[in-house]
Amino acid sequence: MNPIEAKQEINRLTREIEHHNRLYYTEVQPEISDFEYDQLFRSLELLEREYPELIDVNSPTRRVGGEPLQGFEQRPHDVPMLSIDDQFSEGEMADFFARVQKGLGRNDVVVTVEPKIDGVAVSLHYKEGNLEYAVTRGDGSVGDVITDNVRTIRRVPLRLAEGAPTWLEVRGEIFLPKEAFATLNRSRDEAGLAVFKNPRNAAAGTLKLLDSREVAKRPLDFLAHGFGRIEGYTPEGSEQLNEALQQWGLPVNGPIWRADSIEGVLSAIRELDVLRHTLPFETDGAVVKVLDFTDRDRLGATARAPRWAAAYKYPPEQKETILRGITIQVGRTGTLTPVAELDPVLISGTTVRRSTLHNQDEIDRKDVRIGDTVIIEKAGEIIPAVVKVMMEKRPEGTRPYNLYEEMGGKCPVCGSPIAQEEGFVAWKCQNPACQAKTANRLKQLVSRKALDIAGVGSIVAEKLVEREWTAEPLDLFTLSEGKLAGLNLGTDEEPRILGEKNAAKIVSAAEAAKSLPLHRWLFGFGIPQVGESAAKELARLHRNLAELADSEILRVLQTFSTGQRKDDNEFLAPYRIASEVGPAVASNVIHFFESESGVELLAQLARLGIDPQSGNYAPFPTERGDAASGVSGKTFVITGTLSSPRDLIKEKIEAAGGNVSGSVSKNTDYLLAGEGGGSKREKAESLGIAVISETELEILLNVPSATAE
Repeated sequence: MNPIEAKQEINRLTREIEHHNRLYYTEVQPEISDFEYDQLFRSLELLEREYPELIDVNSPTRRVGGEPLQGFEQRPHDVPMLSIDDQFSEGEMADFFARVQKGLGRNDVVVTVEPKIDGVAVSLHYKEGNLEYAVTRGDGSVGDVITDNVRTIRRVPLRLAEGAPTWLEVRGEIFLPKEAFATLNRSRDEAGLAVFKNPRNAAAGTLKLLDSREVAKRPLDFLAHGFGRIEGYTPEGSEQLNEALQQWGLPVNGPIWRADSIEGVLSAIRELDVLRHTLPFETDGAVVKVLDFTDRDRLGATARAPRWAAAYKYPPEQKETILRGITIQVGRTGTLTPVAELDPVLISGTTVRRSTLHNQDEIDRKDVRIGDTVIIEKAGEIIPAVVKVMMEKRPEGTRPYNLYEEMGGKCPVCGSPIAQEEGFVAWKCQNPACQAKTANRLKQLVSRKALDIAGVGSIVAEKLVEREWTAEPLDLFTLSEGKLAGLNLGTDEEPRILGEKNAAKIVSAAEAAKSLPLHRWLFGFGIPQVGESAAKELARLHRNLAELADSEILRVLQTFSTGQRKDDNEFLAPYRIASEVGPAVASNVIHFFESESGVELLAQLARLGIDPQSGNYAPFPTERGDAASGVSGKTFVITGTLSSPRDLIKEKIEAAGGNVSGSVSKNTDYLLAGEGGGSKREKAESLGIAVISETELEILLNVPSATAE
């Protein structure tokens, strides 16, 4: 098709995908299957790759995130984002309601009562229906611009439906749903990382990430509850505004009660206190707001909070119970997690029998012992946590709990030695063949960015290991279609068989994976600190796996101390190694291939006839790419808002023989800057690095390297 037809098709696909996004994420009424949706999305991706000049900044494909930022830009709020005064008792709430009545000079004041989402306040700005930018609350006057991170949130529409105002600033909360929070904390706990205290803490930490690709991996959500600047529309009250927001495709907070007396307000607050435990998000209170916007204007605001709104804060629900024992769970990365076994106790509407104790340091800090009476609460209203020990109720004869001693220094799953890695508090099983660790390694190998073997999800991977069909991840390649078809994913009492179709899909994908390029295999091996970018750079420097496993480049690089410049070394300078591969990565790769499991992996690949080759081998940048390209051998950093996704621009530069790095340094030749750019632009200018536009990049791509300067 020609560019005009392509643009029409891109617009059609975009509208259709946005329609289905709204049905799925906002209205929860999907019309098509996940497979059909994926087909639409893939069609749009392919068209955008063929016609990058037609990509819109708010394309649905931008949901996956882009290159890391150096730091967040700051932007003032058009209308200040004020706080809400808290009320800690029904008496205080009654006083607030009386002040509202007095301020308006009448008793028939209508208010709304809605959940107070315990999230991160954000302001979304839409211009002509398109998401222009997103800003955190900050200090109320100035906030951080987090547009790239917000674009990854599925329930935030990138375009509003027809009829939206010319400018709409909608305010709401970004939060991590309870179940997602529980999953995130479990994975961090298994990795020996500090867990988040609550969903709000997790959401705030996620939004502070400078790499929106990492943000996209966490299922953040959004609900609207107010507005700031509006042009082209004048709502009379909050009910009318909420109806309009939903018509334009924005999800709104709820449920919402309406009341015209303090008795009605308190009744709604009590009803919400019961209902909130069933909501998918954490609440820490109820927000009471005057319904009519004219009344709000009359009441005004103090320097920090509106006089027309207040938040009733619920006290955290805590219960006493007795800790009867401590059991140990082994996570997928081999981390040993202590779990408190409790006398059953009802908290926040559910019966709690177990609570994570996280690690030995946490047990020591709280001095938790078997037999103690402990205070339990639900962190984020979903994960039970031991708040403290009631020391005055401690029975005689208790003794401090020591995980290592209780386990006899061995993994409870495989009986192998356990150890603490330097810098981490968690104890880990040291056996590479431990079932828990093997399942995790298999999941990494078959993941989308690695070998992308469709059909092998968490359950299949765990069952393959549990039933001892795969002692090592590569054993997957030895399984026949007939054998896989009989895999029982359930229990012996209630079997659930994988089936012929699913088995055929796995075998076909595994066969195709054998010819995938080196960097995909490297990422799949799960070598510490070897992410997607590092794997690509390692593949650029080495022809194949055998060359990488015996790399002189990495042996020299691992000897470097922090701060040493690779291009100052006579041996390394010609390679112009990107920042993603430094001494730590070099050391990890060498250690991996010299380990017993690494040696066996290479031998098993040889037995299987698999020999991954580099798909981007070009060790010396000056010899890379098209001879007619001024990009060859140059290092680029990309920043700001551009007409095409950064991944596509990066691919184009690399295909022409250039390098793309995530940070500006003395090694950078060009900063490709779109709108914005912030600190990266400032650093480039301070170092005297050329800042170029997309037009100038196109010129470089088509100018002979000899005249590119």
